[in-house]
Amino acid sequence: MAPWGKPHWVEKKSGPNPTDRAKSGVKRSVLTEGHGVPIGLAVEGANRHDMKLVRDTLESIVVKRPKPTAKKKQNMCLDKGYDYDEVRDLLKEFGFTAHIRSRGEEANEIKQEAGKRARRWVVERTHSWLNRFRRILIRWDKKPETYIAFLHFACALIAFRAAGSFG
Repeated sequence: MAPWGKPHWVEKKSGPNPTDRAKSGVKRSVLTEGHGVPIGLAVEGANRHDMKLVRDTLESIVVKRPKPTAKKKQNMCLDKGYDYDEVRDLLKEFGFTAHIRSRGEEANEIKQEAGKRARRWVVERTHSWLNRFRRILIRWDKKPETYIAFLHFACALIAFRAAGSFG
């Protein structure tokens, strides 16, 4: 490291990726509705655990949610990475009913029923749609505000395409 410290253009919201030789990376946490349209987004460094991004992701929901009632509950499907009491309490605070499945439980059910897929494929497909935008696939932007702005722009395009407004 240089004696004068970090360069002035290096910003936060990136961190060492634990799976890629500690290269600097970004973790995107995306909340989608049932058809895969993104409705919430949070960005942190790649070394941040998924459960730490839940509050930021839920607070970033851009549409006004209807109040959950006993008849019309609002469900949240999550994988084993979110299986913590802190996450369950947070979801209860926001009015969601948590559905958190362990990996082994899900794998056994898929083996029993042919053709059954995990529910999280909807979010994985949304990440794939976001990766089609070259500008955000690899983070070239120094400032996190610029990167987040392009992520929001990509999410808006995905939403417009899903609504049939764009081709």
